[in-house]
Amino acid sequence: MKILLLGEYSNVHNTLAQGLRELGHQVTLASNGDFWKNYPRDIDLARKPGKLGGLRLLSKVYAQLPRWTGYDVVQLINPMFLELKAERIRPIYHFLRRHNRKMVLCAYGMDYYWVNQCITTKPLRYSDFNFGDQLRTDQEATKEINDWIGTPKGELNKWIANDCDGIVTGLYEYQACYAPLFPQKTRFIPFPIVPETPIVSITPTTTITIFIGISKGRNVYKGTDIMLRAAEDLQKKYPDRLRIKKAEGIPFHEYQQLMDTSDVILDQLYSYTPAMNALMAMSKGIVVIGGGEPENYAILGEDELRPIINVKPTYESVIQELEQLTLHPERIPDLKRQSIEYIHRHHDYIKVARQYQDFYQQL
Repeated sequence: MKILLLGEYSNVHNTLAQGLRELGHQVTLASNGDFWKNYPRDIDLARKPGKLGGLRLLSKVYAQLPRWTGYDVVQLINPMFLELKAERIRPIYHFLRRHNRKMVLCAYGMDYYWVNQCITTKPLRYSDFNFGDQLRTDQEATKEINDWIGTPKGELNKWIANDCDGIVTGLYEYQACYAPLFPQKTRFIPFPIVPETPIVSITPTTTITIFIGISKGRNVYKGTDIMLRAAEDLQKKYPDRLRIKKAEGIPFHEYQQLMDTSDVILDQLYSYTPAMNALMAMSKGIVVIGGGEPENYAILGEDELRPIINVKPTYESVIQELEQLTLHPERIPDLKRQSIEYIHRHHDYIKVARQYQDFYQQL
């Protein structure tokens, strides 16, 4: 098949492209590299600052459009798959729709249906936008609600979701939001990971090294503030048993180097499932403390492995689970081995690419 992947999110499309090419498909990836992360792509669609940067990007896209025709599948990372206003994206989508066979929308992250379902039907016990029936009111959550609800971005999302041929969700959370609304066209497919040779030690250790990535401006939204506070409080209690490595505002290769020399990663307090950052860590044999709810294992059909230390979205839960691990570090080697096997079973990029291939063929 001839496949065009538009946009990037945490290396999902780049990794998927590698898998699809291994299966013999012709793949073109056009993206902005996911901003500062600068992931590989065939066509660079990064936007320069200011209005002039927007005009230059729009001109570049329109120059590319004649080449973006005749594809069997065009897959969009998000309804906002370009760094342009929704009003600018709409005619581009319309052109792609007319000149290619099938259109696929990805539900991988922030969009209208993720926001709207979490604040209305509330299919999750907790999320980026709700704790039970209570809506979150922190600055970042409020910003995203205002950005997607009753706006051109939200309308674009609704139009594409209703018009496209298929919707693929990457996590249980997004499946819970999209599948009830689009049951005939929605398919859950796990995120792809290129397996790495684990470089972390899986021998028992008495001192646990904890890694946490800090995203400026999103600490409260992702719960990083709570996880970091819990880790620092425990480190004071057990100074000889815990080390903390923090990554904030550093290039991706330096970020990976800090992660690679850690035993445990703290990631996304309000998630049911591990996303790309945690999955990448697990492939290296690093233990994830974060989202590992029963629904995560159920949607994968996994009834043996339990490598993720699941925490509820509270300081007390993080303290409890992290302290238990600190007092029983003998658990770590088995959790590391399970983490590696978990990625092999469910997220190997070739296995995942085959699932996409089957989905495309069914369309």
